[in-house]
Amino acid sequence: MSSHRVRTGLAAAVTALAFTAACSAEGPERVATQPPPPPSAQPSGSPALTPRVADVKTLVTGLRAPWGVAFLPDGSALVTERDSRRVVKVSAGPKPSVTEVGVIREADSNGEGGLLGIAVSPNYAQDQTVFLYYTAQDDNRVARWKPGGRPEPIVTGIPISGIHNGGRLAFGPDGYLYATTGDAATRGNSQDLKSLGGKILRMTPDGKPAPGNPFGTLVWSYGHRNVQGIAWDSGGHLWATEFGQNTWDEVNRIEPGKNYGWPEVEGAAGEGAYVDPVAAWPTDEASCSGAAMAGDVLVAACLRGERLWLLPAGPDGVLHGKPVAALTGEYGRLRDAHTAPDGTVWVLTSNHDGRGDPADSDDRILAITLAPA
Repeated sequence: MSSHRVRTGLAAAVTALAFTAACSAEGPERVATQPPPPPSAQPSGSPALTPRVADVKTLVTGLRAPWGVAFLPDGSALVTERDSRRVVKVSAGPKPSVTEVGVIREADSNGEGGLLGIAVSPNYAQDQTVFLYYTAQDDNRVARWKPGGRPEPIVTGIPISGIHNGGRLAFGPDGYLYATTGDAATRGNSQDLKSLGGKILRMTPDGKPAPGNPFGTLVWSYGHRNVQGIAWDSGGHLWATEFGQNTWDEVNRIEPGKNYGWPEVEGAAGEGAYVDPVAAWPTDEASCSGAAMAGDVLVAACLRGERLWLLPAGPDGVLHGKPVAALTGEYGRLRDAHTAPDGTVWVLTSNHDGRGDPADSDDRILAITLAPA
């Protein structure tokens, strides 16, 4: 069987693309019905870039709803499966093998919940510690875990629901652990600074608020609906992919303490009240989950849109060209993207998540090579 899955009836045309870098403070209630306005020109001295995919290889087949991936110092990777609650190890090399290293029985697979994000300690060679984000019976949690052992929760009380659980984990260039949370289908969580829902959190490896957090709590930014992708550019700027409701899915550049508008705004407010997204698409063209930075290209893996969005994101924290769609409809739903040690981008398909149309070889891990811009 071909490694591609050919889809019909999918619009390949790219519409409603736009980007800007406006940011602002909390303001009056409003729901936006438009994407960000396009800039009048490229940043001074920076030519427009057009990223594209040069090569795709299938590395692994036969997974079931993989959700997150993180690399170990030896080049192998750990991958979570949402519903089975398994953590599997994918060996390094051109023909990787897959072995189970643990089942997180404390996780509760329900709706969009289960075993979600994973991050490897920056000091893994010394502490052999992995961090997991999972849905328990009463809340979402961040936990420390040593393969073969039981998870040790370090953050509890993140709101839970059958939908909008967030779940991405990643260590930033500052050495602190970031976690994305959803509003858990309760809109008020996102604007409530006492709630951990609808936020991006920043913490120490012990689950305490990291030094420099804007409110002295775990909260780094707020006003989010359901962020599931975070990545940093070479200048240290944090970018995030966020699910909208029915109108616009977003890419945002995250600044500490800023309000990203949900539920008052979906898309761009354009009135100086909230931080506007730098890119937005109709939900059927996006619904992006995981994100990775490959050089100066932000790669967003999209579920409903069944594509990658490639955004040329420079070290100055702005876009240097229009987003480009890639692999539209070829591999079904795409859940996560993560840059591998060899510079390729690993992309996880998600066709066994209850909303896809799985092929015989699904779910898969793809290795994507980008062409020089």
